[in-house]
Amino acid sequence: MLLTLSSENVRSTTFTSASGQPLYVSSTPCRFMWPTTIRKYVSDDFQLEMKDRFEVAAQIRWRIFCPPVFRIGGKLLRSDSFLRKQGHTGRKRTFKGPDGRGYRWDMHHRVVVLSLDDSSRQEVARYRRTTSGCFDLLGVKSTKPCLEISPEVEYMLDLVILTFIYVEKLRMDKELREKRARSRGA
Repeated sequence: MLLTLSSENVRSTTFTSASGQPLYVSSTPCRFMWPTTIRKYVSDDFQLEMKDRFEVAAQIRWRIFCPPVFRIGGKLLRSDSFLRKQGHTGRKRTFKGPDGRGYRWDMHHRVVVLSLDDSSRQEVARYRRTTSGCFDLLGVKSTKPCLEISPEVEYMLDLVILTFIYVEKLRMDKELREKRARSRGA
């Protein structure tokens, strides 16, 4: 499954399917102390009126002095206990899926990758950021940001979207801190 994002600001974006159908919308009304609400598309095709709507699938409550809290499936989960930091650099986060298997997000320089947290390290999701259109003369087209998701984890799509938004925000924050540090040092 390929989901295209309307913006690289993952806390306020629309996730659209390859057919153009918006499937998820994330929104954050304010930068601090407000939750990021993730709504998913629900089709009422069993009704005669064919009403389509978005309903809340998950939330991330950002907090300044405490770890963020996730709300998903009627459960409240502290980010630091559910999505555990691994490794020396803090660029890895692991969690248990509803199937009991371990999953791991790796935050690289420009991408985040979700894989099975076992010896196979099988990749099950990958985020690709916007590519610039400045190379159009060379035949390189610009592309929108997208999240590629393996059919193997589509059954837990709400959880993949929730954890993706969280780790991509962490990666973006780290990138911004490094950029500011370089500009101060220059």
